[in-house]
Amino acid sequence: MTTTPFAFPNARGETLAGRLETPDGPARAVAIFAHCFTCSKESAAAVKVSRGLAARGWAVLRFDFAGLGASAGEFADTNFSSNVEDIAAAAAQLRSQGMAPAALIGHSLGGAAVLAAGALVPDVRAIACIGAPSAVEHVTHNFAAALPAIEGDGEAEVTLGGKRYTIRRQLLEDLRLHDIEARVADLKRALLVLHAPRDEVVGIEHATRIFVAAKHPKSFVSLDTADHYLARAADAEYAAGVIAAWAERYIAPGAAA
Repeated sequence: MTTTPFAFPNARGETLAGRLETPDGPARAVAIFAHCFTCSKESAAAVKVSRGLAARGWAVLRFDFAGLGASAGEFADTNFSSNVEDIAAAAAQLRSQGMAPAALIGHSLGGAAVLAAGALVPDVRAIACIGAPSAVEHVTHNFAAALPAIEGDGEAEVTLGGKRYTIRRQLLEDLRLHDIEARVADLKRALLVLHAPRDEVVGIEHATRIFVAAKHPKSFVSLDTADHYLARAADAEYAAGVIAAWAERYIAPGAAA
């Protein structure tokens, strides 16, 4: 496998930083991996799942959403809609280089983002979400204590994962605009839902709602004792193997969901 830098502009002209994982030979498929809320392309799930897929012959782009990691932009100015737009920009850049993505993969809020982005990426035939919430407002539990200040004052400083972030009211307002279950119902793509029954960050009931809302072809795979962040290498490796095997039916030449 080879890892190479992959920078591209988003819709707002900000440069987003990515890493393209490629196999030694021709790629069987191209995918985009979207990371979790306030995470980065270097999160355990992003790195391990992407490299697990590359080991199975895939090319996978993992990138930092605007305002996070090495990407340009201010986190306080971003929201769920901008995350979805960043995924579409990543797909457009790959397409311009002859690598149109056939699959989208997202972890946690990134999972919800790929569900919302599906309609914006015409080449995509398969979408996999890992530990994704069925309602994007679920993410506010991470800064619940600051919600009154954000609503009343317009913004507040919060600590997430040991780092300080400014959360503005516009993020909350944007979250309320998105109905993920409605997006899933109209997805028109093959869907794989992966979720751990003991996930303490995003409960398993979210997977149920996504799965029920989706139309066939759809599949659900339990991640058993995995934690939300796929911290154990074996759990990420398992997820990569399942995604690769499942998606083959939909991304192979001539296949159709």
